[in-house]
Amino acid sequence: MKISRLLIFVFLIGPYFLLAQTKEVLFTIDNHSYYTDEFVRVYNKNLDLVKDDSQKDLDKYLDLFLGYKLKVEKANKIGLQYGTNYQNELKSYRNQLSKNYVNDSKVTNELINEAYDRMQQEVRASHILVLLDEGASPEDTLKAYNKILAIKKRLDAGEDFITVAKLTSEDPSVKENNGDLGYFSAFRMVYPFENAAYKTAVGQVSMPFRTRFGYHIVKVVDKRNNRGEVTVAHIMIVKNGDEAQNEKAKSTIEDIYKKIKQGESFETLAQQFSEDKSSAPKGGVLQRFGSGQLSSEEFENVAFNLKLKNEISEPFQSQFGWHIVKLIEKHPVRSLDEMKLELEEKIKKDERSLLITNSLAKKLRSKYSLSKDVKLLSKVKGAVTEEFYSQTWDAKEKSIEIKGDVLTINKDRKISVVQFMSYIAGKQKSNIKTKPISRLVDELFEKFIDDQLIAYYNDNLENEFPDFKNIMDEYRDGLLLFDLMEKEIWNRAKNDTLGLNEYFKSNVDKYQWKKRYDVDILSSTDMNVIKKAQKLLKKGKSIEYIKEQLNKDGKVNVMSKSGLHEEDYDILSEYKGLEKGVTSIVSKDKYYFVVNVSDEKPAGAKQLSECRGKVISDYQQFLENHWVDELKKEFTIQINNDVFSRIKTQLNK
Repeated sequence: MKISRLLIFVFLIGPYFLLAQTKEVLFTIDNHSYYTDEFVRVYNKNLDLVKDDSQKDLDKYLDLFLGYKLKVEKANKIGLQYGTNYQNELKSYRNQLSKNYVNDSKVTNELINEAYDRMQQEVRASHILVLLDEGASPEDTLKAYNKILAIKKRLDAGEDFITVAKLTSEDPSVKENNGDLGYFSAFRMVYPFENAAYKTAVGQVSMPFRTRFGYHIVKVVDKRNNRGEVTVAHIMIVKNGDEAQNEKAKSTIEDIYKKIKQGESFETLAQQFSEDKSSAPKGGVLQRFGSGQLSSEEFENVAFNLKLKNEISEPFQSQFGWHIVKLIEKHPVRSLDEMKLELEEKIKKDERSLLITNSLAKKLRSKYSLSKDVKLLSKVKGAVTEEFYSQTWDAKEKSIEIKGDVLTINKDRKISVVQFMSYIAGKQKSNIKTKPISRLVDELFEKFIDDQLIAYYNDNLENEFPDFKNIMDEYRDGLLLFDLMEKEIWNRAKNDTLGLNEYFKSNVDKYQWKKRYDVDILSSTDMNVIKKAQKLLKKGKSIEYIKEQLNKDGKVNVMSKSGLHEEDYDILSEYKGLEKGVTSIVSKDKYYFVVNVSDEKPAGAKQLSECRGKVISDYQQFLENHWVDELKKEFTIQINNDVFSRIKTQLNK
């Protein structure tokens, strides 16, 4: 599923609460009726998402909802619902969503306990992978399996795991990590991989096993108590391939560390100097994380090795740059009671859910009525031959002579004998050895019944669960709307060069630079130091010279940053009427600042190249706003105002 498609579902997020009401027609679009229950549900589920009370205005919301449905009508009108990608993605989402509705409490609780027990430990493992698609042919599967067996024999013969991994593993990351996956806990790997890792002893190599990625062999390197999660803040100076720049980065982080040791605020220094733009405004604070969740083991180890709250690390280097880390809080593994609901949700989204789904079949046998055609089943037993065991049995050839329905579920789902015989043929590759043939067919028929019951149950989830139907209807509309917007608005805004230029020219007042200054900004916590810096600036001394003169005896007394900025940038907003030259000294947040203005650029219009992304976004919105007006003319709309008045009264209570 394209993640970006999720962004279109403005209506489709969050919990909702239905009002007790009679379902009535709210409006029609070309005789297609839309009802009050959907409008109320969608309105209520979005109340928590809007901050502006004006967005809760029901008249405006009705217009917004109507516009949304007009776009869906347009998508259907031009046939987007028949698109192959649309159909595949809708089917994929339904399959994914249906897992949340296939549940067995006993199996679920067993899986919760197993996951929690595993979360007490972290496993460090290396692996060797032989890639294989989930839907691979029997020939390709056998080829991959033989390859992994050959690799296992080499390991059993005493060859070094890392050497063999580098030579044979088809995991692209092996070139960088030699197959080492670092430490992980439950839910960090696909379930079959997790099982193999936790069931293999330290220092041992697993038997080959399969996941959706292919065949694996795992070597468990270590097991340790789970370190839990940690919240830290950091200051980062980015490094690059240039040696001189890297030395400068190292020097900068060391200067920052000295200022911290001098008692200056970690958070303020992070805001001023950290080059991690996402965390710097928050004083360097990162989202909490556990082992294996970051792409830098060095960073994780430093963070977890800090013991005391507010403890600060020395500068250290990762593959991304130089860091200083401050411990905010440690989060130990919570109790089972505290984690139970969270674990259940994770299980529903994990491969473990397949175990729950399969256990459901037993319950469905008592829920639904089953009718078997014993005579047809007897004919099938006569049609299946010993060729099954050599995987040469041809179901098509044998099924020509046998017609009818071998199974009926709930009197409305009839499954033909051809379907069952095709199922048998497909099981040849499973290398089943059950004999005699009659027993084999009975065994496969019971499994076939389970599969058909689950399929029937899945196909009827819309009838079993109203909320499932609502989610699927909304997702279906959302996918259509995404495809329509991409076709009619987004691609047009990106590719319509003439239209974009015309829009930019007509709205150039929206895209203006404020007055800008090319500046060097010097800061210090010591007024005397900043006064000295000011004098040196007035004498025309360089930033490097000033820092060399004022940062002595291992102390960093002054820091600097330079660039072209608008007049309200950072400390520049404290000055009125900036001019070329050295400014007066100002103070802010216990720091003193002086600015050297080397050049100024007047306020004026931006070039399209300087704000293209913003202009495209605005142009898209412009096109969409006018497009809805066009759709209102294209379709016949009738709003039932009496019904809407009653809905407003209900919702405003």
